[in-house]
Amino acid sequence: MNLLNKSALFGLTLLISGGLLAACGTQNAGTSNSTIENTAKERVLTDTLGNEVTIPANPKRIIASYLEDYLIALDETPVAQWTVNNASIQDYLQEELDGIPTISYDLPYEEILKYEPDLILVSSSPLVEGGKYDEYNKAAPTYVVKNGEGVTWRDQLTDVANVLNKEKQAEEVLETYDTLAADTKEELTQANANNQSAAVLWVTNNQVFMVAETKSSGTVLYGDLGLKVPELVTEISKDATADWSAVSLEKMAELDADNIFLINSDESDPFFEESVWKNLDAVKNDKVFSFGGDSSWLYNGPIANTKIIEDVKTSLLGE
Repeated sequence: MNLLNKSALFGLTLLISGGLLAACGTQNAGTSNSTIENTAKERVLTDTLGNEVTIPANPKRIIASYLEDYLIALDETPVAQWTVNNASIQDYLQEELDGIPTISYDLPYEEILKYEPDLILVSSSPLVEGGKYDEYNKAAPTYVVKNGEGVTWRDQLTDVANVLNKEKQAEEVLETYDTLAADTKEELTQANANNQSAAVLWVTNNQVFMVAETKSSGTVLYGDLGLKVPELVTEISKDATADWSAVSLEKMAELDADNIFLINSDESDPFFEESVWKNLDAVKNDKVFSFGGDSSWLYNGPIANTKIIEDVKTSLLGE
């Protein structure tokens, strides 16, 4: 489903600067001028750390490491995209980010300078600790987006949209997503699939990690789609401080999920030879659905979560 709502603001700005809008009807021209006058201005906003940031009018060279999902949903393209070791990227966004060079997730100052940004959006407060904020702010206005415990992807989308003066577009993105989620939940209910429980696992180096109930894809499965929460997921969620929580082999034996969504996992991992894995109901009933690292399950945002919903429909409803 396409979450991108096109905006004509940039095109209209070009028309006005070239004096071409006068050829249009005076009523339409007056409306457009009024809109642009209200939006194409520098604004001073306060970020989540209390920094007062002068946001340029219509920034065009944005660096927003790990916030690319939100930018694309708001019809913006960054000048560089997040990576780890020039290997891990957000594959699910590559149709929109094709040809966009990468920048290390920890935003080295020298790399930032290379891209000559006119706005830097930072996804995590620790990234600007130790004087880094002042460094970044010398390169371009730097705004730290809402983050941390209790901050949802919806909060981040709304904050990014506020910086980019695209609050209305963010509302439309959320409405589109909520409609998809509600329709899918109804389909699951009609098929009695909502009575099934599900867990999301990531297996690497003989270690199992599980998504918490109110984090990452857990918010989609349990919150938006209303799938049942296994008791083990409820238990690990009580103390979860990150999207993924480590689960011991002993605890894994208690997993009573009807379905398992297996994410970014090597099928040759020794864990899959363990009896604890082979004896899980979902494994014995052939209800394990695997998605690679190129899927959106490791990420957050309106586009990532839309793709997760589509994956759940395919898995549980065969669509």
